[in-house]
Amino acid sequence: MAASGGAGPSGTRSSGEGIAIDLSVETRTQGGWTVISVGGELDLYTAPQLQEVVTGALEADGPRIAIDLTHVGFVDSSGLGVIVACLTGARDRGGDLALVAPPASSLTRLLTLIGLDATIATHPSLDDLPHA
Repeated sequence: MAASGGAGPSGTRSSGEGIAIDLSVETRTQGGWTVISVGGELDLYTAPQLQEVVTGALEADGPRIAIDLTHVGFVDSSGLGVIVACLTGARDRGGDLALVAPPASSLTRLLTLIGLDATIATHPSLDDLPHA
């Protein structure tokens, strides 16, 4: 279900150069997980949108959240902060949060570099998520 269909926010912002930057968010269920697929850039301007969608999913759908970041081209410290906050929210509810990102992606390398790969389970594809 697309975010524009009520699953969560999808937004456009302008960069300083006048270029529109979108964040697309879609939510669905797969194998006992609420999967939130994200596309675009996850940064200071768009990260709050992701946090809003994840918080809503935790309240409505349950505590097993997978954030699919396969189509995210950029993540800054604000985006990482929201991912950690979402992990905390899921674990506070007795659940878990997993990320989906290709092994060679810049996000996967960043998570390894800062040590979050030991805290947040990252899977190369949605098919690799553990089943309920």
